[in-house]
Amino acid sequence: MSFMVTDDAVSPVIGTILMVAVTVIVAAIIASYVFGMPSNIQKAKLMGSSVQMEMTEGIILLSYHGGPDDISLTAINITAPNGSVWYTSSTDGSLTISTATSPLPVKPNMGATMKLFQASDWPAGQKRVLAVASFSDGVQQVILDSYF
Repeated sequence: MSFMVTDDAVSPVIGTILMVAVTVIVAAIIASYVFGMPSNIQKAKLMGSSVQMEMTEGIILLSYHGGPDDISLTAINITAPNGSVWYTSSTDGSLTISTATSPLPVKPNMGATMKLFQASDWPAGQKRVLAVASFSDGVQQVILDSYF
């Protein structure tokens, strides 16, 4: 009985697959350097808020419920349906319109209710209210985006 002796250590198919795999890995490494790796990614802050609208008086009530990241909260900014921006100006949730001469924003207490009174220049139909929390580390995060 005779055995055939060959010098091929790896079949051409496996060799081709290995070369393609190496090429893909090298291309991924080069692409990560060329396009930049994501850095300085911050985790989302955990906050709670709810909103309800009292149709009889045209008042939008926003309730703040705190959360694990409450300790670093500095203020809540609320964008009314007409685009005006309000912020919390006292611990009970009182709102002040944002102007160049406005006093500094204040962190609301947990359970505080913020009231937006309907203005004549609010658009007809569906209305959007947006609440953005500001934190001591400079992060701003949407905590409420609601339509009425």
